[in-house]
Amino acid sequence: MTAKVSLVVSDLAGGGSVRAFLLAQVLKSLNYQVEIVGFLYGKELYAIPPSGIPVVSVPGTNYPEFLISTRKLLQKLDGDIIYAVKPKPTSFGVSLLGKFRSRRPLLLDMDDWELSWYGGMNWKYRPNPKQLYRDVFKKNGALRFPDHPLYLSWMESVVAKADALTIDTDFLKQRFGGVYVPNGKDTVMFDPSKYNPEKSRERYGLSKYRILMFPGAPRRHKGVEDVLMALDLLNQPDLRLVIVGGSPYDDYDDRLIQQWGRWIIKLPKSPVEVMPEIVAAAHIVVVPQRDTIIAHAQFPLKLTDGMAMAKPVLSTKVGDIPEILGDTGYLVDPGCPEQIAEKIQLIFENLEAANERGNRARERCVKHYSVETMASTLSQVITGIKI
Repeated sequence: MTAKVSLVVSDLAGGGSVRAFLLAQVLKSLNYQVEIVGFLYGKELYAIPPSGIPVVSVPGTNYPEFLISTRKLLQKLDGDIIYAVKPKPTSFGVSLLGKFRSRRPLLLDMDDWELSWYGGMNWKYRPNPKQLYRDVFKKNGALRFPDHPLYLSWMESVVAKADALTIDTDFLKQRFGGVYVPNGKDTVMFDPSKYNPEKSRERYGLSKYRILMFPGAPRRHKGVEDVLMALDLLNQPDLRLVIVGGSPYDDYDDRLIQQWGRWIIKLPKSPVEVMPEIVAAAHIVVVPQRDTIIAHAQFPLKLTDGMAMAKPVLSTKVGDIPEILGDTGYLVDPGCPEQIAEKIQLIFENLEAANERGNRARERCVKHYSVETMASTLSQVITGIKI
């Protein structure tokens, strides 16, 4: 009988679900039954799941109601293997309870350093008695939120309780150990030979423009502002930055549009099966990460979007990005709109050579960052634990 894996997501309305969906695709390729189980702290899913991946949600709550929600989620957690995505109380914490109750093996995946969002090692919780009382007993007290950084720090201290750990950056490996499983791509689905870029541009109303594409949710550390400043410097009216999906976290998209709306075209979020056709419309995929501790801990999925679709990828010298791209992309210093502008100009002046570099990027993606490569590694990880 085929074993079943339950992937546990802290918030299906948040970005962690994207990594969970990718791992689900990898596990399916290994012939496991797969389900996504998680809390939903919002009205809708952050991302549209791949077809054939069941998603089970429980409404997200804060303490003390969270204890009831946890019991409900545990009742739905019936996989032979539990695979927690992110070391959060709402994923790893609940999964640890499931492991101890049922003796099922537990894997943990880390694709981010959660404390980096709060200043990393500089973050400390040192309340006075009055503040502690407010944080615990007020209706919206800080410690009523299950993923408060204090609880995140506790979860990081028990990472070793997982039977195996997977990570996706050298930063995380140096800090926590674990087995490297990159943010890869289904390179059979993301196959440029299946798509006509001109037809894709026509379908999405982009035919009049030279397209830079950012296929994800803009946030400050992702450097989208630097690309928009580069477009101001170039001031070429047929250039556009296409943002796909946008951010569910705040009004950052709206603020970008307010300041740089003349350069921006925003497309709605789409199922993963539709993304290859959308990325096909790009002339350049931009991944302009800034030099922050948040960015150093991440493997941007947008890199393999562009690489798999044989696009010229313009990115920055941050974290693992130079190693991921090798000599198949275009790299600039982080936070340098002037260098981004120069590279955009260079790529369009030598587009044939840039597209050839994109073809090499696809070859590199197939070899190092395909679902098949991820599956080979993950299969060994699972074989090494007792089921």
